[in-house]
Amino acid sequence: MSPHGKKMIAPVVITIIFLLYLFIYGAMLMQALVEEPLALILAIPLVLLGIGMVYMLFARIREIRSGEEDDLDNY
Repeated sequence: MSPHGKKMIAPVVITIIFLLYLFIYGAMLMQALVEEPLALILAIPLVLLGIGMVYMLFARIREIRSGEEDDLDNY
């Protein structure tokens, strides 16, 4: 495994767990509100959260690969 490989495991696992949680929550929401148009409106934030989480995963992987592991140096 590459030297940065071990540092990428945690963000990937956390992202997968979070996306699974969002998917299950969204599925239960859709099932509970089958005939309500409100269900689609309530699902939009879940989709946006999922997209944001994947974006942050890619940003974190870029940071790890570039060797910039300590975010506190940026502030």
